Amino acid sequence: MWRVESLLWSWIANAIVLVVVIAVFPKVTIGGVGDLLEAALVFGILNTVVKPLLKLITLPLAVVTLRLIWFAVAALMLKLTALIISSFDINGFLTLIWATIVVWAVNLALDIVPGPWRGTRRDGHALSKRN
Repeated sequence: MWRVESLLWSWIANAIVLVVVIAVFPKVTIGGVGDLLEAALVFGILNTVVKPLLKLITLPLAVVTLRLIWFAVAALMLKLTALIISSFDINGFLTLIWATIVVWAVNLALDIVPGPWRGTRRDGHALSKRN
């Protein structure tokens, strides 16, 4: 069963991730704070529902590519968020690639730094844990 508290911290962590990406890359833009919160929610839902399904589907390719295909899946989640949230734009393929790397790095940092957000975003697995 999902806990509301875990979902809230996951949403906040995703918002932090997107703020960092927007701050680092001038070609990544958002309309405002409300749009940021909406994008964080969509990004979290995509990572919780769609990403695990795509990882399962691409498992044979992951074996052949030494899991590099999963980087493309992660980039797709970011691009899908930009497609769904019209005020969230990622301009350029290289920007998308670097933004995906920054998302990974910020998520890693958030997993290391003590706090209530730890373990709330990893592909939805933590959301289904019983605490």
